[in-house]
Amino acid sequence: MGDWATGQILPDIPRLYTALAEWLACIWCMQEAGRRYFGWKFRGIAATALLLQSAFLILTDGLDGPIWLLCMAAAVFLMFCFLRISCDTSSLDVGYACVKAFVLAEFMASLEWQLHCFFCYGMGERHFWTGGILLFAVYGGTYLVMRGISHRYISEMERMNATGQELLFAAVIGLSVFLMSNIGFVYSRTPFSGRYASDIFNVRTLIDLGGLAILMAYHIQRLHLRTQHELESMEMILHNQYTQYQQSQETLDLINYKYHDLKHHIIALRAEENKEKRENYLKQMEDEIREYEAQNKTGNKVLDTLLTSKNLYCIRNDIALTYVVDGARLDFMDVMDICSIFGNALDNAIECEKKIPEKEKRMIHVSMFVQQSFLIIRFENYCEEELIFEQNLPVTTKKQAEFHGYGLKSLRHTVHKYGGEVDINVEEHWFYLKILIPI
Repeated sequence: MGDWATGQILPDIPRLYTALAEWLACIWCMQEAGRRYFGWKFRGIAATALLLQSAFLILTDGLDGPIWLLCMAAAVFLMFCFLRISCDTSSLDVGYACVKAFVLAEFMASLEWQLHCFFCYGMGERHFWTGGILLFAVYGGTYLVMRGISHRYISEMERMNATGQELLFAAVIGLSVFLMSNIGFVYSRTPFSGRYASDIFNVRTLIDLGGLAILMAYHIQRLHLRTQHELESMEMILHNQYTQYQQSQETLDLINYKYHDLKHHIIALRAEENKEKRENYLKQMEDEIREYEAQNKTGNKVLDTLLTSKNLYCIRNDIALTYVVDGARLDFMDVMDICSIFGNALDNAIECEKKIPEKEKRMIHVSMFVQQSFLIIRFENYCEEELIFEQNLPVTTKKQAEFHGYGLKSLRHTVHKYGGEVDINVEEHWFYLKILIPI
């Protein structure tokens, strides 16, 4: 401790300690990025990654100046490879996670070695056990704190979904933190260099801490903004579904007027002597009656209107929509929530059916029943697409995906309001959406 106080030049962080910090930081980032492997397979990949990271940093020990910077860049690339192999996410997300992991690793290694030098330098053989305990305490404690922050502010269901611009911004933060905190070790005559190792250690640790705080604040803020955007999009979808319901009700009123005027049409038809005109008139009446027959009587006026509207659309697009629904079971549910669940589910199914070229395969079936104190709603439709699932929801195949894919999220959000759950799967070209709500 006396040597530290006198400002003696002290050794830099052991490369093995740096490798361990980088490896542990990658493990932390995987909880949000989403691991691809588990069990012994992941343990094997992780052990190999730690071995390669340690070997590379130890073999390049002693290099300085620009060559040292290149070696650090190579170490970051090894971190990226470890994350890319282990995580089931995009390369942009992996790059974003790698930046976070690198800044965290720099802070862990700098803090631990500064404390190590303060408490253990000059203690001889005794410092081995003290240093080991200190290494375990600092690395383990930092990892647990960061994990706690992630659980507190970042949902495990949320993926990073980083954009190129967000990755660039994070990379600028990470690079700036690294250069500012380590420039004193590369060049001694800079405004950020100190006369003694203790000065440089202080600068490095504080800058790493500040950079980590900035990066985490930015990350939490962007997730908050993205969640807010999703909620606004889902609210807009819900409002649109309710508007469609109101418009459908107006349309049905017009159909009812037409139906009740049918007797007048019959009188006009009897008076018509021209056979061709009479046939055209009959054809027109058949079409109108067919539309009227598309009305559904489920026991819930809101659901009747919604199903009738969707059924009319299906008829025009050669889609067979069948249903076995007891609408009276939905009396406990808000009108807008009924529109959200059935409107979004049917819109999703109709969108899928319209892509099928063979019209005879365009089929949708809806059923709703009560079983063991649960209201069960099932939507089934024929599906020929190869769907990719993320967070238990199919990923949208539309262009500009950031502006689409909220329909099923809105449905799931509505179901969760009633303590229910949504299950989605695909089996033998059939798409199944199952909703369970306790009643």
